[in-house]
Amino acid sequence: MTPLIGVTIKDDESFEKALRRFNKFCEKTGIISDIKKHQHFEKPSASKKRKLAAAKRKARRAAFLENKDNN
Repeated sequence: MTPLIGVTIKDDESFEKALRRFNKFCEKTGIISDIKKHQHFEKPSASKKRKLAAAKRKARRAAFLENKDNN
């Protein structure tokens, strides 16, 4: 069983403000991105391919920034 996520509404706090706090909390903890990621099944090979592409992008960007700093 997963723990329930929620915020308590403080005295003299509007619903919109509490909803904003809830959304910010969900964004910080990564709940929304996790739900989007698990919305559809991803084959292990596709997952590996996606992670490899992200690592290549990260390495290329790091090399670019390092080269830019040296010049």
